[in-house]
Amino acid sequence: MNATRSRANPGGMDVLKVLGSDVRPLRERKPPWFKVPPPGGQRYRELSELIRSENLHTVCQEAACPNVGECWERGTATFMILGDTCTRRCGFCNVKTGKPTWNDPLEPARVARSIARMGLRHAVITSVDRDDLPDKGASAFVGVIRQVRRQAPDCQVEVLTPDFQGQEMPLAKVIAERPDVFNHNVEVVPRLYPLARRGSEFQRSCRVLRLAGEMGGDEVVTKSGLMVGLGETHDELVDAFAALREHGVQVLTVGQYLRPSERHLPVVRYWHPDEFAALELAAYELGFDHVAAGPLVRSSYHADQHVPQARAGVGPLAASG
Repeated sequence: MNATRSRANPGGMDVLKVLGSDVRPLRERKPPWFKVPPPGGQRYRELSELIRSENLHTVCQEAACPNVGECWERGTATFMILGDTCTRRCGFCNVKTGKPTWNDPLEPARVARSIARMGLRHAVITSVDRDDLPDKGASAFVGVIRQVRRQAPDCQVEVLTPDFQGQEMPLAKVIAERPDVFNHNVEVVPRLYPLARRGSEFQRSCRVLRLAGEMGGDEVVTKSGLMVGLGETHDELVDAFAALREHGVQVLTVGQYLRPSERHLPVVRYWHPDEFAALELAAYELGFDHVAAGPLVRSSYHADQHVPQARAGVGPLAASG
């Protein structure tokens, strides 16, 4: 692989000059708080078959999320539209990258049909980056929102979008459909962008979130998330939280980065649950409406709990949370 296209050595740079030489080996025993039951329950099998039969993609599978078993047993899932190939190559991400070919005008209807059959009360819709498309994929989000409103009108819709390269028109198209939650993750602190998010800009992402809030007003909740484990400090994270609040973000998630393979950026350290508790407290003190911070927290983890729900959840674990 060309060095400039490598996730582990983005732009051909020596990542250890940024992260330091004391990084965690890929194959090691992780701290005990990462132990989760393997997926395989009845609800998980049912959803796997449903998603496979509809030829859909979920970020739960594509990004190797550690919570896939729990979330699917709760009867929730995050759907990834516009295919499984991304036009960017973030150093932490497990989604494959390349030249996308996915173009299915019926995908929004199939996603909505699956959401209706699953009986979800809160569906998360995300996508790969599609910088190759004129509207950066915005029309696909529009189509899914409209179809969910038609086929599952009682289901709340959360969209987790790319930055649309900072273009206002694609963003305006999505917000005009009034998703209940607009989520765009800044992912890492600003200092780590050249290493972890080449092709993206922290301030551009903040601006996308601010515009989404301004366009959506009181009808759209804005949300963002970050990872820890790449050498950032507590103070750097709190500064990033403050920047998000300055741009009107209402909901925040913070979780631990887990290295998918040797081709990805190494983990510098694993943050202790007590440190996540301190981050959560600091974020609430900045004025966020809801904060979820923990080792296994991901942007869509228990997303149905991040905003008020009009009806009870479904699935065997819903009653517990």
